[in-house]
Amino acid sequence: MAEIRENALFIADSHYPHHGNAFLQLLKQIDKGTLSPSQLFLMGDNFDLLFGYNDYIQTFSQEAVTLLHKLSKKVEIHYFEGNHDFCLSEIFTNINIYPREQQPVYFTLGKKRVGMSHGDKFVTGAGYDLYCTLLRNPVMLTLLKPLQKLIINHRMKVLSSKNICRAFEGFEKRAEAIVKHYDDADLVIEGHFHQARTIGSYISLPSLACQNEVAVVRNGKIVFVRVDELF
Repeated sequence: MAEIRENALFIADSHYPHHGNAFLQLLKQIDKGTLSPSQLFLMGDNFDLLFGYNDYIQTFSQEAVTLLHKLSKKVEIHYFEGNHDFCLSEIFTNINIYPREQQPVYFTLGKKRVGMSHGDKFVTGAGYDLYCTLLRNPVMLTLLKPLQKLIINHRMKVLSSKNICRAFEGFEKRAEAIVKHYDDADLVIEGHFHQARTIGSYISLPSLACQNEVAVVRNGKIVFVRVDELF
């Protein structure tokens, strides 16, 4: 298993560009060397909508896409695809990409076994699983290209006004149900829910868009840090 190293940086649910510019600014700081993480874990939905086999969708986030290409040559990057960003291997050839079907992925943190996913893999239902499979099908994405601008423009408009920052009532029960799907993990790390909470062995990462926080490994532990405290 690969190791999560000290000073690793976790960024989840930035929903760029519709819900703030923080993701782009963090990438710029890493590029400048102002911020120097040992590893970069992108835990999904960092783009509000980005997928492979389509050049047009990249025009909405081109600066961030270009920066990730550049950073991937000097920083170890692990990207866990989310429900808003998928088929990314077709875009980022030098980044470790983990599609939904390959999640969870297991790492070590010290002596602990850590399971990680974006967060939309378990306790979701058969209908959602089918939807995810169809949405990520390269053939379908290619066939939709003649209508790409109409479909993408409409979807981007809807996403720009979506309320993504809400409390999750009964989240403790959801966390307990999710952890059962992980194989002998000492820690479980997920994004997706925008909750910024630790419940037993389950870590729900903060959403960069909602809490303006990331997670960092300090002294062998995962801690939540406000972006303005990183520098």
